[in-house]
Amino acid sequence: MTGLILEKYSQIPHQPGVYLMKDAKGTVIYVGKAIDLKKRLSSYFIKKYHHDAKTAILLEMIKDFDIIITSSGHEAFILESNLIKEYNPKYNVILKDGKNYPLLRIDMNEDYPAIQRVRRIKNDRAHYFGPYSSSSSVNKTLNQIQKIFKLRQCKNTQFKNRSRPCLNFQIKACLGLCCNEISALEYKKQVQDAMLFLKGRSHQVVKKLKVQMMEYASGQEYERAAQIRDTISAIENILERQVVVSPDMIDRDIVAFAAEKGRVVITIMIVRSGYLIDTTHYPLDLGFKESDEILSAFLEQYYAHMEFLPSIILLSRKIENTEEMEYLFAKRKGKKVSIRVPARGEKKRLVEMAHVNASRELEKSLLKEEEERASISMLKELMGMKILPTRIECFDNSNLSGQDPVSSMVVFKDGRPYKEGYRKFIIRNLDFQDDYAYMYQVLERRFSRDPSEMPFPDLLVVDGGKGQLSMAMAVLKELNIENKFMVAGLAKKNEAKGEEFDKIYIPGRSNPLNTSQARKALYLLQQVRDEAHRFAITFQRKRREKRAGLSTLDTIPGIGPEKKKVLLKHFKGITQMKTASIDEMAGLPGMNKILAEEVINSLKTK
Repeated sequence: MTGLILEKYSQIPHQPGVYLMKDAKGTVIYVGKAIDLKKRLSSYFIKKYHHDAKTAILLEMIKDFDIIITSSGHEAFILESNLIKEYNPKYNVILKDGKNYPLLRIDMNEDYPAIQRVRRIKNDRAHYFGPYSSSSSVNKTLNQIQKIFKLRQCKNTQFKNRSRPCLNFQIKACLGLCCNEISALEYKKQVQDAMLFLKGRSHQVVKKLKVQMMEYASGQEYERAAQIRDTISAIENILERQVVVSPDMIDRDIVAFAAEKGRVVITIMIVRSGYLIDTTHYPLDLGFKESDEILSAFLEQYYAHMEFLPSIILLSRKIENTEEMEYLFAKRKGKKVSIRVPARGEKKRLVEMAHVNASRELEKSLLKEEEERASISMLKELMGMKILPTRIECFDNSNLSGQDPVSSMVVFKDGRPYKEGYRKFIIRNLDFQDDYAYMYQVLERRFSRDPSEMPFPDLLVVDGGKGQLSMAMAVLKELNIENKFMVAGLAKKNEAKGEEFDKIYIPGRSNPLNTSQARKALYLLQQVRDEAHRFAITFQRKRREKRAGLSTLDTIPGIGPEKKKVLLKHFKGITQMKTASIDEMAGLPGMNKILAEEVINSLKTK
């Protein structure tokens, strides 16, 4: 820690306020608050023995700091929130403003609302549910909603231009709003029931539906009564799997916290009307935050745009700004919200249950990290590398009979996919199939870039054997970087020769490496190679579909460059053209009904 920081620290008062951590460039990288600034900052600058290796490295990034003294902890709480929004500090990120955690969105301002999967919350007066801890979790919830309430699944553009029922209606997975099988008013009632379900009010929905079913049955509308009966049955099947954990039937969230080795898992048990309806785990990095800070920061972000706030939130440990948090949540809910740490009884048992779940999830996460580290360490020994291959890059090509050739680059950091580093390449000026030429072009484009923009890998993996490896080395030698990092080729096993495992080749060695005692290392490279293959094929397929649609436009009589440009500008792509109505397309400049019908029929045929 620099003398400047220690000198500034010595002058800090024991008062509430906000502190701003800065790096060497003066950029604010973290904003925090404290009831006692002196005490809080001592945990960063004085008591260094409390920090694990990762946090110690992060603290080394701090080259300066500022403080803002406030008159109260409540004022510090508000100021911290405003400064985070202003500076968007890198290490304040927990839930990443919805970027990593999916949500469900329903806009009741629309005439015919649908449920959408989104990643960001906008200030648009729509209803948001979540965040969910993973895509699989949100998909499971969405599938339940669609199975029970059969809401429309088509996009707004498709729905607007649909002229006949879709497959979902035919298989009875949609109510058929587009073909007037249900009125807009009744449909909105279904959406409202779906929102109650998402809020955990399943029992309330069942009670409401039973009344409707009896009314339809009394009016001899037996088909509608039967539909509601099936909906009730589907909800009750879900309710049977929910456990009663609280006999007082009160809504509450139970939030527990487990931390170890710089990793944190926060577990939320959601209890509605006494039933445990969901348990969700959120793995987080501790970063600059102390343990008592991260729970508070998480709660503030998690409940920031929550559609439904419970009256009681039970915590496994105290947070320093409980009163400020209760005030903020009560303002959002319009009613009192109580945040407690129970000391005994049934509520204490619920918190302990949540803490056990958090600890188990953290243990699983740390075990997985240990396995990943072991694979990386084993790979280092197998390759004879001087450093751990913490950043691995792999390239793969994809084409269809030489058409639309593309290449993918995937990155693994610390043994897991690092999707921010993925890149796509369109192969240029090559209209024939030649994997060597593809690889040469892509590697040259990739490694011609400044390392300050994109760092070199510790290990470069090419899909293929000695031939592809030699090509990669030729490119790197031409760029004068052949000794900057390790390179390996991963070739598939030859089952005809009785080979059981894929083969790893490295420069200067004619035979593949012996992986009999390094299976984890081999499996890691296979995972990297397979991910590059998946990424390349997906990109190539999209390119092919786009080209097929555009080439179809070129073959339609009367559709020249100008009309093609008009169509693409209006519909933003071939997919929306296929679902457009003839009247909509005919209304565009230069188009008419005959041309529009020809375009739509041609695209659907192709």
